[in-house]
Amino acid sequence: MRILIIEDDDRIAKPLAEDLKHQHHAVDVASDGIEGWEYAEAGNYDLILLDLMLPRLDGITLCKRLRAANCNAFILMLTARDTTPDKITGLDAGADDYLVKPFELEELAARIRALSRRSPETHQLILIHGDLQLDPNNCHVTYASKPLSLTHKEYMILECFLKNPTQVLTRSAILDKLWEFDKLSGEETVKTHMTNLRKKLRAVGSSEDFIETVYGFGYRLCPKISAKLADV
Repeated sequence: MRILIIEDDDRIAKPLAEDLKHQHHAVDVASDGIEGWEYAEAGNYDLILLDLMLPRLDGITLCKRLRAANCNAFILMLTARDTTPDKITGLDAGADDYLVKPFELEELAARIRALSRRSPETHQLILIHGDLQLDPNNCHVTYASKPLSLTHKEYMILECFLKNPTQVLTRSAILDKLWEFDKLSGEETVKTHMTNLRKKLRAVGSSEDFIETVYGFGYRLCPKISAKLADV
């Protein structure tokens, strides 16, 4: 998932962002409501973790503004306010869920999984393309039953292709989907990750063109290999 954290307390935002990145999410962090609004306008996020008490623009007002602008991302509010009226106010503003501080990262991860199950697009399926299998539930990848060890970004790139098995993905599209706004990465970075990913696939026995280059456009999974989704 692509996630935006809008939280002004670095003691919460930094460890939360690191934990989510370890779970193979692309994460951006905004430190106030106005900055959060600007990020949300510019990016296509799956989930927004929104603090209630924010400088410059409070969480309730921002949540209402996001929904008025037809923002379809899941919104999970993070706040120290735990009374029933506070929760009702947040949910009525357009939030999908409400988590009271302090919270355990494990509970937040469970809430995120619960939210993701509401969307058929993020239902956790084993992604299969020929002899390759990627299980998003445990981030485990195999080729012909051989485990494939990937870096964080290699995993995300491969998952992106498997979720879009017939689509040609340009380098700029991959950057937009998988890189955070605050990372100064160019298309050459994508090319390097693609080269490394292909080498690892070949090392476990894949064909040379498992991910093929469509010259002048980008990359795609080889259409000769049958792709399918299988329920866990």
